[in-house]
Amino acid sequence: MLTYIDNELLKKIIIGAKQNLDLNKAYVDSLNVFPVPDGDTGTNMSLTMTATVREVEQENTDNIADTIHAFSKGALKGARGNSGVILSQIFKGMAEVISQAKIINTKTFAKALSNGSDKAYDAVTHPKEGTILTVIRVIGDYANKIALRNTDFVEFFEKILQKGEEILLQTPEMLPVLKKAGVIDAGGQGLLYILIGMYNIIAGKEMTAVEEETETIKETPKQVYFEADIHNLDDIRYGYCTEFFVINLKKSATTADIDKLRDKLSELGDSVIVVGDLQLVKVHVHTNNPDKALSYALNLGELDKPKIENMFEQNRQLKKEKEKQVKKAQGMVSISSGKGFKELFTELGVDAVLEGGQTMNPSVSDIVDIVNSVPADTVFIFPNNKNIILACEQARELTKNKLVVVATNNIPMGVAAAMTFDSESDVDENLKIMQKAACSIKCLQITHAVRDTELDGFELHNGDIIGLKKHILAQGKDINQVAKDTIEKVIDDDIVTITLYYGEDMDEEKANELRDSLSHTYPDRDIIAVYGGQPHYYYLISLE
Repeated sequence: MLTYIDNELLKKIIIGAKQNLDLNKAYVDSLNVFPVPDGDTGTNMSLTMTATVREVEQENTDNIADTIHAFSKGALKGARGNSGVILSQIFKGMAEVISQAKIINTKTFAKALSNGSDKAYDAVTHPKEGTILTVIRVIGDYANKIALRNTDFVEFFEKILQKGEEILLQTPEMLPVLKKAGVIDAGGQGLLYILIGMYNIIAGKEMTAVEEETETIKETPKQVYFEADIHNLDDIRYGYCTEFFVINLKKSATTADIDKLRDKLSELGDSVIVVGDLQLVKVHVHTNNPDKALSYALNLGELDKPKIENMFEQNRQLKKEKEKQVKKAQGMVSISSGKGFKELFTELGVDAVLEGGQTMNPSVSDIVDIVNSVPADTVFIFPNNKNIILACEQARELTKNKLVVVATNNIPMGVAAAMTFDSESDVDENLKIMQKAACSIKCLQITHAVRDTELDGFELHNGDIIGLKKHILAQGKDINQVAKDTIEKVIDDDIVTITLYYGEDMDEEKANELRDSLSHTYPDRDIIAVYGGQPHYYYLISLE
């Protein structure tokens, strides 16, 4: 009978939570409402857990208060996407209770879950039921009801997990969009895997992956552009930024081997990114042993485009450049993916562009670092993705300069906002004009379905080209035709400009064909084709 959790067991259950989530993150990713190739809830929660575990392991303390503080701190710094930010708030609330307790018994743990729920709800401006918020709230409430008469942690966890599974299955009834897509809430499922991982450690059970096979397309960008890492020189623990691709993977290689590579690299350093499939793997790690990182990867396949940078020297030079810069009143940071968009934002006067977006949401720590690199008293940031806005809001509390979040939901909105920036105007006036410009944009997305489903009145099949604007508007086999059909559904007399931002899977000739065709259909509108280079989406179409 286990009636209390000591410091060593606390560390183990935190690590167990990460292990179980990692085993099942692909399934969580597949629970995307829209059948598009950018489901990333599981990945974001997993990366948040990775940062959490790293902080706990680095703390190396015998004190519960220190361990649980590291637990919360790591999650806050590493939070990615809405799901990661909400998870970090749950952990923050749990840490507040546990750090003050004399002993961690079931009653303490129940209070911690409830406080975690409260913190998570407070972090969301308009909380929706049928999400991870509902799952943690119901689990927390139920845990408090049973804690006094269920002092054995094994029995306690079995009961709250059963309650969690029950409420998770009800989420489609609370959110119609989940019911239409035929899925349960991804964030709630991820949270449950975290709690199951804790239970497995307590009960002495093995971690297992879900048996359900998911038919998702794992895509690898044709070109991936590595970004320079900017850090505080004094904070650099691992000195070599090591990046490379693994190609021509061995015939015996499995997806589990890719996961093992990620685990090995996590032991060598931090800022670990291992993404891809059995065709190609992208690797990024900060380490003091780049030779070992390369050696581990050779067990998986051949190395391509290796790059090793001395971050100590790199940051010395950056520091010198920053010292030369004259601090200004206002600056701008944009988050986006695609070489074309990076160049466009730079041309518009944006001081720094952080690579990120669908499937690669930057962490709070990433956002803080790049904002702090801008020599300005006030920095405007364009998240350009609704799943990154919360992380930007959380970063606002940690930046050295004042951070103003312009809540742009997509990259065209960010472009429109950046175009209106006036260094002579004050902060409030700039924010007002930027928000107005962003809200004037209608953004359409052309991508493809990654599973068979029925949604928004369409019977979709894996590989179908689809056009979106919150809802699916068009479906077909030809990319340009679907783009035209989608535009036709939303265009009105107020639209004077149509900008076609074409992605890495489209060529200029094809984009120009669409531009010319639209110019013929809408002769009184300005039609422009611009290279964005974004992954996953053939076109991001801006109507204004």
